[in-house]
Amino acid sequence: MKTMRRAVIMGGVLSVLVAGLLAVGLNQAFGATAEPADKEQSAMTTASASYYSALVIGAAVLGGLGCLGAGYAVGHVGAAALGAASERPEMLIRSLIIIALGEGIAILGLAVAFLFIMRLPK
Repeated sequence: MKTMRRAVIMGGVLSVLVAGLLAVGLNQAFGATAEPADKEQSAMTTASASYYSALVIGAAVLGGLGCLGAGYAVGHVGAAALGAASERPEMLIRSLIIIALGEGIAILGLAVAFLFIMRLPK
């Protein structure tokens, strides 16, 4: 049980790190803007740069926490499912469906994070 808990924690930490690296990389790629000629246009560029930075950080947090929550859910439900399946083998299929619902959390979080990333400028 301790090994599985460590694996879930390490998976969550790794997903948050990958999401953070994605946020930093996308912020560096899209955060650089050209120097405008007048002051009015520079205020608009600063506002849009902060908007896109917020999108990138939101996508990173959403993807990372979605994967972290899914890992936590699958870890706990998987342990209970294997315990139930060892006593009653016919419960294995039902428990696998519940584990798949826990994985849906990660897929939904990543899908919304990709929707955020699609809002970035091209």
